[in-house]
Amino acid sequence: MAAKIKKGDQVIVTKGRDRGKKGEVLRVIPDDGRAVVQGVNMVKKHKRPSQLDPGGIKSEEAPLALANLSIVDPKTGEATRVGFRFENGQKVRFAKKSGENIDV
Repeated sequence: MAAKIKKGDQVIVTKGRDRGKKGEVLRVIPDDGRAVVQGVNMVKKHKRPSQLDPGGIKSEEAPLALANLSIVDPKTGEATRVGFRFENGQKVRFAKKSGENIDV
């Protein structure tokens, strides 16, 4: 099945404590149905010291469920659903709200 959300996409959180926040997808974990979004769902982690890092309590992004994310429409900047169509023999994603292509 084709991926509706990919690394580098601008997304908005639709559910949870970070509802309404926007960010870029850093990593997608398709086996778990989750994604890591920059600056969203921040948690504190206790890190052990290493040769490169002194350790301590660090903030980092935790994965979010893909069901709680929606693509940001490139034209309106609002949440939109994703559709697929063929253009010039290639399958591209488009925003259902405005009809704009998401893949550039």
